[in-house]
Amino acid sequence: MSIEVGSKVQGKVTGITNFGAFVELPESKTGLVHISEVADNYVKDINEHLTVGDEVTVKVINVEKDGKIGLSIKKAKDKPVQNRRSSSSSHPKPTRERTENFEAKMNRFLKDSEDRLASLRKHTESKRGGRGAKKG
Repeated sequence: MSIEVGSKVQGKVTGITNFGAFVELPESKTGLVHISEVADNYVKDINEHLTVGDEVTVKVINVEKDGKIGLSIKKAKDKPVQNRRSSSSSHPKPTRERTENFEAKMNRFLKDSEDRLASLRKHTESKRGGRGAKKG
């Protein structure tokens, strides 16, 4: 079985660094799982997720011309497939209350933004000598 982009293979973690984990693949090849490809959530310390000797299923995400193999553990996990109808029901239509709430937040944001801009303009103008200051 050759290592091809998109294929899922079993491997064994052979080394861990602060940027990822090296995984031994079939045919005595080695690939790297970057720390960003270990889990769906943010990984601060890879040692909390993997240890040397772990058997993992990885998905091949790229194979470079120089032979480097990029792997992903999170993409190798089977995710439940949602059809469009069920996904649309998980996002209910906005109610009048939600819309008003959003509009109130947006108006508050715009007012705060305008106040901050006015304050910023006032401070920068005073440092430049104010409006209409003559150069020369």
